[in-house]
Amino acid sequence: MNSNTFWKLVFVVLVIAWSFSEISPPTDRDLIQHFENRAQNKDAAFNAILTRANELQEKQKHRDYGNLFDAVGDAKLAPYFPDIEVSGEKDPNGKILKRIQKEASGQIQLGIDLQGGTYFVAQLDPDHITNKVAQLKTELSAATNDTQRANLESEIESVQDTQRILGQAVEVLRKRVDTLGVAEPVLQPLGNDRIVIQLPGLAESDLAKARSNLQRAAFLEFRLVHSESDQLAQDEIIPPGYELKTMSRRGENNTTILDKVVVGRQAEGGLTGKFVRNSYVARDPVSNQPYIILNFDSEGGTLFGDLTRANVNNRLAIVLDGELYSAPNINEPILGGSCQITGDFTIDEAIELSNILENPLEAPIKIMEERTTDPSLGIDSIKAGIKATTIGLVSVVIFMFVYYLSCGVVANAALALNILFLLGVMCSINATLTLPGIAGILLTIGMAVDANVLIFERIREEFRAGKGLRAAIGSGYDKAFSTIFDANSTTLIASVILIMMGTGPVKGFGVTLTIGIAVSMFTSLVVTRMIFDMLVSKGIITKLPMLQFGFLKHTNFDFIKLAKPAFAISWILVAIGVGYGISRGSDAIGVDLKGGDQTTYSFTERVGVDEVRSTIDGMNIGASQIQYQSGGNPTLTVLVAVGEGDAATSALQSAFPQAGLKVIGKDSVGPSIGAEILKSAIIALLLALFCILMYVAFRYEFSFAVAAVVAIFHDILMTMGWYFLTGREINAPTIAAVLTIIGFSINDTIVIFDRIREDLKMGMRGSFRDIINRAVNQTLARTVITSGTTLISAGALFFFGGSVINDFAFTFVIGVITGTYSSIYIAAAIVLRWHKGAKPETSPHAYNESAVVVPGN
Repeated sequence: MNSNTFWKLVFVVLVIAWSFSEISPPTDRDLIQHFENRAQNKDAAFNAILTRANELQEKQKHRDYGNLFDAVGDAKLAPYFPDIEVSGEKDPNGKILKRIQKEASGQIQLGIDLQGGTYFVAQLDPDHITNKVAQLKTELSAATNDTQRANLESEIESVQDTQRILGQAVEVLRKRVDTLGVAEPVLQPLGNDRIVIQLPGLAESDLAKARSNLQRAAFLEFRLVHSESDQLAQDEIIPPGYELKTMSRRGENNTTILDKVVVGRQAEGGLTGKFVRNSYVARDPVSNQPYIILNFDSEGGTLFGDLTRANVNNRLAIVLDGELYSAPNINEPILGGSCQITGDFTIDEAIELSNILENPLEAPIKIMEERTTDPSLGIDSIKAGIKATTIGLVSVVIFMFVYYLSCGVVANAALALNILFLLGVMCSINATLTLPGIAGILLTIGMAVDANVLIFERIREEFRAGKGLRAAIGSGYDKAFSTIFDANSTTLIASVILIMMGTGPVKGFGVTLTIGIAVSMFTSLVVTRMIFDMLVSKGIITKLPMLQFGFLKHTNFDFIKLAKPAFAISWILVAIGVGYGISRGSDAIGVDLKGGDQTTYSFTERVGVDEVRSTIDGMNIGASQIQYQSGGNPTLTVLVAVGEGDAATSALQSAFPQAGLKVIGKDSVGPSIGAEILKSAIIALLLALFCILMYVAFRYEFSFAVAAVVAIFHDILMTMGWYFLTGREINAPTIAAVLTIIGFSINDTIVIFDRIREDLKMGMRGSFRDIINRAVNQTLARTVITSGTTLISAGALFFFGGSVINDFAFTFVIGVITGTYSSIYIAAAIVLRWHKGAKPETSPHAYNESAVVVPGN
């Protein structure tokens, strides 16, 4: 073993160890038991806490943290946990308990569909809207010109538009939830003034923080302090137009000092938080105390500059949600478009406040209801999804072993590490696993064998050329590297843009896809090469036999012969499918995207979620969302398409008379995938396609780039066309599947393009048409095997995954077939037509073997 291989082995072992440490423990441990095991210096007082916690746990079994918190009471925990630093903390017990709960929590976080979560119903504060309208009407009556009156009338109309304010609140709260580190939340408008917020897997210690963040309006105002504030506050005299505020600051020995300040009642010059562009946290270099820096937009910067210029040597109060945070003196005009908020808060509080300030609400909300929800998928659906995932994974492993023999063993070892590393990274960033997410990981793994197949097929070609074992392996990796690099780079471009531009589940999908790409490249290019080098150097393997399907040996099919009719028929099918989808209108859109009728039932006997879903599916009224909730009296909520709520109720009451289902609430629910998410997804998709176009043009030719992007568009439209023709509805998992198809489509196209480019560089004889045909035949084995293994995974989900992920699996099955077909009959055909049959001059940035650095060399 040479030194290069040794150090790679050391690095891989370290990554394996890190992954296991991130995953451990995979599931939750007993919190009270961990509290007991973790403690030191135990005494009678500690044992009393433990006894009380266990007694409470017997009464309320699913309230671990709350029971432990109540049992601790006023006792001081610091002596029992000396390794947890709590000096200077406002709530030492809280920090210790949160740390212990974090240690006891399982690292693999599951979504609402698999483990349930916390269910909030929030309502816009009606008093705020009423008071705001009254204030504006008062100002309107005092307005002195038409312009002021027109502006105030417009503002009154805007404040009274609760649907607009509700929509803004949903998007703001979604961004706030994202800053909490909660993945895959569900937020939906409910009626005219309420919002449903579902947060998966939230620890009890974080619930208070979540409630606070959700309810804070983050209404920031800059008010002037009265020039005689100190004297007026001392004499308790409050002039008209002012009010008395109290500001806290930290004194010596962590004591709290309260200062009374007389400030204006209104924001000076209308300067409020709506002009804040962004905010972030910094630390004072002397005191190390955190503070917040606000950057205004251009209009806000001008207002702030004018305000400070006109009030030099006066004090400016910074008021957030009615609370005075600081009141610094204006020493000189501040014209840079930014300011600071200082206060007596910790770094965590400063970060939380900064995040909230970036996402202010137009109107405060109040949490009216809080419940615990069961998994939104029934146990049978979860079991079916796990079964399908297992079948797909085992099938791919068996195929790779049987077809590639010893190489297949190496590939399967890389796949196992792929899963380990993927879970390790996801746990390290607190990603949430949902059933479609798990299915997506399976499909990512099915696609991950692509790099191994490319390498193994290249090694096979080198053996045919008469090379020995070491030379064939080395040359196989060298020649496959360019293809693997380009194929994954184009997919990585799309995934990174989804992270940067997307929101909600679109952004989450981008994160998962990026991790999957990076991990699969590492395992296929570094880990498998290291294993081969070790096995060859030790003499454990002296040859690499591989099977091959007979029809894939030395194929010479004339694919281009059918290019014109195939191209035409393909676009005709696209037009038919998409046209049919458009003609279906809202019937082609599921409740995820358009909302529906939500009915809440009380019950005397619980019916399985899968049984309820099966009954509604039998009505042919589209998809449904079903969930049990506890906390107070248990309830069942069922969401169906608009106008189908009463029909669903009749069907359920008829099918399950023993359940005693009684309607206790009806609501109109908005979409969980709102307009903002769809808009960001479309922008991200278009930008990703543009960047792919630029990358492929840079690495190949502009004609290749155009062909690749057109092929992607074709694959999306063809997949959606067949989706619509089968009567399905677009939902959140469908969007994820379509985004995955983009990666598969460009991947397959790049493989063929790379071989065309290589053959052109080598000066292959024949016309450009012959070179394209030859390239397709040369990569045919890779195409069939990669598409086949991916179809095995998708097919397992489709046939065995149950109804919940059937749409997701169907989308991917069609996408894989279409993506494979389009690489030849759309992408390659366009390139040939573009150059009118003549050989193109390849880009100067195209493949240059001497310039490529291959891992392992």
